[in-house]
Amino acid sequence: MAEPAVIAANRFGLGARPGELDKVRRDPRGWLSRQIEITPASPPVLLARPGMAEIAASLPGAKAVKDGDAMARKKLRDSLHSLYLADVSAQLSVQVATETGFHERLVQFWLNHFTVSGTRRQIVGFAGAFEREAIRPHVLGGFGALLRAAALHPTMLLYLDNARSVGPNSKLGNKREIGLNENLARELMELHSLGVGGGYGQDDVRALANILTGWTVSRAGLPERLAKGERGSAIFVPALHEPGPKTLLGRTYGEAGGEEAERAIADLANHPATAKFIAAKLARHFTAEAPSTDLTDALARAYLESGGHLPALYRVLIERPDAWRVGSGKLRSPHEWVVALLRGIGQKADLPGERIVAAMKALGQQPFFAPSPAGWPDRDDAWLSPESLMARVDFARVSATRAGDIDPLRFVAETLGGRVAEATMFQLRNAANRPEGLALAMLAPEFLRR
Repeated sequence: MAEPAVIAANRFGLGARPGELDKVRRDPRGWLSRQIEITPASPPVLLARPGMAEIAASLPGAKAVKDGDAMARKKLRDSLHSLYLADVSAQLSVQVATETGFHERLVQFWLNHFTVSGTRRQIVGFAGAFEREAIRPHVLGGFGALLRAAALHPTMLLYLDNARSVGPNSKLGNKREIGLNENLARELMELHSLGVGGGYGQDDVRALANILTGWTVSRAGLPERLAKGERGSAIFVPALHEPGPKTLLGRTYGEAGGEEAERAIADLANHPATAKFIAAKLARHFTAEAPSTDLTDALARAYLESGGHLPALYRVLIERPDAWRVGSGKLRSPHEWVVALLRGIGQKADLPGERIVAAMKALGQQPFFAPSPAGWPDRDDAWLSPESLMARVDFARVSATRAGDIDPLRFVAETLGGRVAEATMFQLRNAANRPEGLALAMLAPEFLRR
């Protein structure tokens, strides 16, 4: 039977590093609670990474690329790819080395909730900055602030095409070939706040799309006279904004400037449907495919009573027995499994981005490349295909060989408290050599789940 320290380190955290379970055993719930009381200092490797504005300033101008300058296009592709690889390496190194695994899991949970993906070529190179600027600073704050930061970050405005959305009756509405775009409005309600079945219709989608017009990215193809603000920053351009009142979910909006969108986003964050949607998603991620109604109801109540203060929801997860039930752990996604594996062998993860991307691509979860705005699936069946499992076998064998002379029984003790099925222990004791035994431990059913 899994002990509380093992559940804390694996189900809530990112997996135990050597010696970590001994620290967690002293007070598993307290170990988790301390991680949501004070925001940890940003790791040096992330502080060294550039922000969105710095990235934009280093890239060739949109005009040079648009005008067909082949050298400018190549420089842009190469620069974005280099940024992407460095961000992948930095992200993994933080996750493998962190002593605040619960906090880092929350960062990744919300990063997936507010997915921006390199499947849109213009996003490659910006997703890391999005995590550092829009997600990481807000995971211990209010959901409203997180929702606003994510929705109006330049990366999201580009990814979901709001940077190119123009109000039909705005000053520039009849002078530009590109009109109203509903992508951000739809995903803001369906994926980020209210959820499917949250009580909105197509009229609400269009109303929110009109409310969001004007929010764009400085120098993103705009005329110079409109490109006020630091290059690559999110700006509000009145000439692109749809004038007049708009009715969204029964409320009327019509403020001047960007305040209209900010009020609408705040109202979405405070909606009861949002409380239910966020509660269900957190419960599913941290407990089971079909979480208990009692848990989801408790999370929704905490959301509404606290005004969307996220640590109030995390405390419910920590305190409720549902989250500590033995045997309810979900299958680790490829990314979660690799992080737990590297943590378990004490890997420092100073791995080159190219190697990480190649390995994760083979496992079916390339970093910052979720297949759609819905993000990576949070369902066990998404990662149970024969191809996916064989890829894990290959990765485990290579990792075990590179790990050196690590005792597989010690690996199990350090990561799972030694609590594994007798059949697994038999295999480990009778492995031909330590690398083979270590690979088997990495593939043990208990280690594949969290």
